[in-house]
Amino acid sequence: MGNIKLKDSLLNGFSFTELLKEYAVDPTDFTIQDEQLILSEKKLLNKETIKEKVIIIGKGKDGLVSFYGTLHYNLLNKLAVFELDSVDQTNSQVA
Repeated sequence: MGNIKLKDSLLNGFSFTELLKEYAVDPTDFTIQDEQLILSEKKLLNKETIKEKVIIIGKGKDGLVSFYGTLHYNLLNKLAVFELDSVDQTNSQVA
């Protein structure tokens, strides 16, 4: 299962790329917290889909942006949808 590209699957979805644009986050510069744990063999055994609470952290022009929500991932079709719950922005500029 190591060849699964969760980030690529998310970027294939129009709504996720629009969310990144809205917060000026570079689509090549975000991480999914605990992605390796989510995609671990043990967790995926005999499953077609997973639903997991996640934090996605990206770098925007004004600092870090944390997206909190639920990731829905269809393993067979490699389709991912992120359901946003809340957003937290951390300004990285020094006063």
